[in-house]
Amino acid sequence: MSVPYQTAAYEPRESPRSPEEHLARLLGRTLNSFELPDETIRRLDCALAYDGSLRSAHHSAGLHRETYRHTWLLADGSALTLWELVHNTVPGGEPQHEVYLDEEELRTATGRLPLPPDTPDFELPVPAQFAPLPETRHTYAPDEAGDHARRLLRRAENADRPGSDVLALLTRASGHRITQAFGRPGRAGRAGLCFSLYEHAFLLGDGAEVSLWEVEHTATPDGRHMCEVYATEDAARDAMERRAARVP
Repeated sequence: MSVPYQTAAYEPRESPRSPEEHLARLLGRTLNSFELPDETIRRLDCALAYDGSLRSAHHSAGLHRETYRHTWLLADGSALTLWELVHNTVPGGEPQHEVYLDEEELRTATGRLPLPPDTPDFELPVPAQFAPLPETRHTYAPDEAGDHARRLLRRAENADRPGSDVLALLTRASGHRITQAFGRPGRAGRAGLCFSLYEHAFLLGDGAEVSLWEVEHTATPDGRHMCEVYATEDAARDAMERRAARVP
């Protein structure tokens, strides 16, 4: 028989987009969410991606049972799955939602229902598929990356430094790393000039990396140190060349 059930029957048409929102909706509608271990909730708070699917369903004489697989991709590359059971206790009654940590608990719960536990109308044993996370070029330690981005752009003196849109993006970074980029423009050695180039790499919450390039130099009228910041390495090295060329 056909199963008149779609995911939208218990999810609003506009499904939440973030992993945190998916988790909040699941915990908010399930009657036994308080039984989940605190450690499980803490791990899910750092999830990077979410995948949900209808696992199985059975409808008979006004009673129904559906099971759903909810899987989150965690920051360490592992995945964590919760199982949702949706059912009614009387024909035509309001659906009730329960959540379980593993399939064994799910099977025990479905066994209590007045429906055959092992003969669903259909079974969808499809594992969750996530797009691979990009490999990072650096190793990052959790730190105050947003504050570092603000300080870096605040001390930059060049008019064409990255603007507020870049700062808004980097204030949400979860880590940063500073490395010195070697090599100098061809004329940088003249007149005792001092040039240094640094890459400030930031790790975003989705695993992407964004870099800013800082030039420190003494190619100023009074020989003082000056800081400039650019969005690309090429732009930073071009600025070094221009500064070096202006000094006789």
